Amino acid sequence: MEANLRWVGLTAVAPVAWGTNYYVTHQFLPPDSPLYGAALRALPAGLVLLALCRRRPRGAWWWRSAVLGLLNVSVFFVLVYAASQLLPTSIAATVMAVSPLAMMLIARALMSERPGRTHLAGAAIGLAGVCLMLFTGADGVSVPGVLASAAAMLVSAFGHILAKRWNSTGTDILASTAWQLTAGGLFLLPVAATVEGPPPALSASALLAFGYVTVVATALAFAAWFTGLRHLPSGTVGLIGLLNPVTGVLLGTAVAGEVLTVRQLCGLAMVLTGVVLGRPTRPTRASRRDTDRTPTRTAPDKRPASAPARAHEPAACDPP
Repeated sequence: MEANLRWVGLTAVAPVAWGTNYYVTHQFLPPDSPLYGAALRALPAGLVLLALCRRRPRGAWWWRSAVLGLLNVSVFFVLVYAASQLLPTSIAATVMAVSPLAMMLIARALMSERPGRTHLAGAAIGLAGVCLMLFTGADGVSVPGVLASAAAMLVSAFGHILAKRWNSTGTDILASTAWQLTAGGLFLLPVAATVEGPPPALSASALLAFGYVTVVATALAFAAWFTGLRHLPSGTVGLIGLLNPVTGVLLGTAVAGEVLTVRQLCGLAMVLTGVVLGRPTRPTRASRRDTDRTPTRTAPDKRPASAPARAHEPAACDPP
């Protein structure tokens, strides 16, 4: 149980860091360069992790890294960047809170991982909280921004479960995360140069913001997230991800001056309830009773068949 709580704490680093990423992107990064913004976030983070692990992909991991880099990095980062520029911080982060339910359904299809009742209840309560926080009648909500955020949620949910399935073979998490980020960044660079032209000029504040986004909200966050996916059920990890909108809403309220309504406060409480329901639990009394009732098998005789016991030879524990 203590080990599970440690994995929960490590995994929580990721959604908290991602929740801060919405505000940093919205406030400090250039709004008209989503492709360059995604590439400058992913590629340096991948290179930093590669320098730490110093491992190259082998065998099937060459194409697996390309697929995961496309899903979890290239497409996802561009959509998140666009959503962060089109939506207020709280709403952009809140749409992503639907991901626990999506992750449970995809894990059921790809890994035959059945979600527990508490996980489903947590996802339902969290989703209801999302609705309260999102549909507040606020003016200026961009429909393309909501669609971009929803698409990012679906793409990342599929990519994360696919990474969980492929990483279950014992691949080093730091290395596989580095390969994904590097591949995704390399995919983005030529597309950005073709579509957006020369890289945008960056101020000192934008460079600092990219440094934070690269090291904390990308390299550290993704390594923590994929580690949690290896050691915890998908439903638990997905519900921990609800800390993403909580962080985004609280940061948007405290720093960006966004107004938190009573309905959003209620939704926030429901989201936190969903996170609590997703925590790993101890075995129930019924499961312990079932374990106690399981008959123990008698250990087979390990004496080699070629050396049968002879009646006239004394046993090792017999007195002489």
